Amino acid sequence: MFTGIVTELGTVRALETTADAARLTVAATGVLDGVRLGDSIAVNGCCLTVAAFDDETWTADLMAETLQRTSLGTLVPGDRVNLEPAMPVTGRLGGHIVQGHVDGVGAVVARTPGDRWEVVEIWLPADLARYVVAKGSLAVDGVSLTVVEAGTDRFTVSLIPETLARTTLGSRAVGDPVNLETDVLARHVERLLATTAVAS
Repeated sequence: MFTGIVTELGTVRALETTADAARLTVAATGVLDGVRLGDSIAVNGCCLTVAAFDDETWTADLMAETLQRTSLGTLVPGDRVNLEPAMPVTGRLGGHIVQGHVDGVGAVVARTPGDRWEVVEIWLPADLARYVVAKGSLAVDGVSLTVVEAGTDRFTVSLIPETLARTTLGSRAVGDPVNLETDVLARHVERLLATTAVAS
């Protein structure tokens, strides 16, 4: 489990692709402290398993499902990525409950700068819109954010200077893809209500 609080910005060193898989290597510092094979690290909100590492980089395998549901397949060497190691049981839940299971890919529609903050409008697939509500939580490229306004096919978030400086969201341009993970609690409630309705 993750919290949506990005630990550091990593740099893509390589993305080696095959017909239905890929192998991603990322340069990092903080997330490598105490890392072990099999550990989980979220890359732009997608939970990946450490398959190899050295003093400067770590590598993970991406299966077809990951490539289809996320934007990770579009990464190229030099791209910056949001990194967050899995939260220990004794850790602080600074953002919200994030599983690292990306629901779909959205896209930046507009950016409106303020004095020290910025409002970002993001398009999202129609089937995810029902899980997004004003003042609710949402992970965008692995960053825990509070929704300002929610529409039928887009939503807005306000980014504070810390978020703009310490995550990739500070440099995402209009048209850029972003990984989206909706609130798992909303999905569970929907499933429970649907099951209850059928049973009755």
